[in-house]
Amino acid sequence: MPLSAPATRHLIHQRTVHCRGYRRDDGLWDIEGRMVDTKTYGFPNEDRGGRIEAGEALHDMWIRLTVDEQFRIHDVEACTDSSPFGLCPAIAERYRQLIGVQVGPGWSMKLRELFSGVRGCTHLTELLGPVATTLFQTLYGQRYDEDDAKPAAERPAPPVLNTCHALAADSPVVQKRWPRAYIGSDHDKQDRQRPLLDDCLT
Repeated sequence: MPLSAPATRHLIHQRTVHCRGYRRDDGLWDIEGRMVDTKTYGFPNEDRGGRIEAGEALHDMWIRLTVDEQFRIHDVEACTDSSPFGLCPAIAERYRQLIGVQVGPGWSMKLRELFSGVRGCTHLTELLGPVATTLFQTLYGQRYDEDDAKPAAERPAPPVLNTCHALAADSPVVQKRWPRAYIGSDHDKQDRQRPLLDDCLT
């Protein structure tokens, strides 16, 4: 269900983030992210000709990671089409330091190490969060679809096992989709489902 009806209000700021995952013909994968910030009012800005108008992008930034099946980065391209300061686009080239890095455990720490403070752009670094999750959705999603063609008993444990409530090794989801990885019991399954049933009855 959607959120409840809000109080009377007026839109001030909007941020949109679009991420897309592509399988390339050469066997690599492109993951692209774009972040756009707009406001519903105009305001002065010296670096942009004196003013940024309502609906005009305050930030419009892109980043593309090219990765292999092991989530290792082969290439990076970042660009800033719109920013509040003329100096902002100069930092984009620094993100090529990610070439050779593997996306996985420690990703956030690596981003802080390379791009925290004056060594990076707050918004490009922030965009790398949803880009990384889009990478996992793109590669693992395809693997899950391929696994669905196999009998459940033959499916290997998913790499995202125990990364959230639904994918806990003792959850009914894992019991059904990846029985080889399931570590619970039928009693555990009943206990986990009972609170959900109780919620529906109250």
